[in-house]
Amino acid sequence: MRSTLSTPPTIPAGTLAAGPQPILSARDGLLLRPWEPTDAAVFLAAYQDPQIRHWHTRWPTTEDQVLEWFERYHQAWTQETGASWAVTRGGEVLGRIALGGLNLDDGVAGCAYWVLPAARGAGVASRALTALSAWTLGAAGFHRLQLDHSTRNDASCRVAVKCGFLLEGTKRSDAVHADGRHDMHLHARVRGDSPER
Repeated sequence: MRSTLSTPPTIPAGTLAAGPQPILSARDGLLLRPWEPTDAAVFLAAYQDPQIRHWHTRWPTTEDQVLEWFERYHQAWTQETGASWAVTRGGEVLGRIALGGLNLDDGVAGCAYWVLPAARGAGVASRALTALSAWTLGAAGFHRLQLDHSTRNDASCRVAVKCGFLLEGTKRSDAVHADGRHDMHLHARVRGDSPER
């Protein structure tokens, strides 16, 4: 049973799910689109990359499992709990960006991203994050978008700072990675913040 709020929700329930998950354009020809079944092989291959595996404690082991993940992504959108996009250019998948932990009442969401090895160092993550942030803090109606990453993940930190996500602090021993517990940096942008530093 849902409790009564003393203030109206930032985003009324049903607002996001009333339409399809959007396709978002980013600079330099990038397109953020929902995952498709034909992406299963490249998605599975991504989790064979040592860097992606290092920062993620869960990964799929078969294409069938990837398709199950894609179905959960679809359900998350319809249930307004999250969304995941393939970051593409010219039809080629270059990475992933996702929203999670959607709190429609407070207008807060979290985000995460990875980029395939061949596309790293070319600004793919920052362009995708800038586009996602613009939509999340604009048309979608959220007030705050946050992300965290290991304090040892310098690349993710650079992307966050470049996209205007202020470093708000360090969460001590907050996440488990393959090599043990890591402190995590917490970054956030709120509506009205400058989009890039």
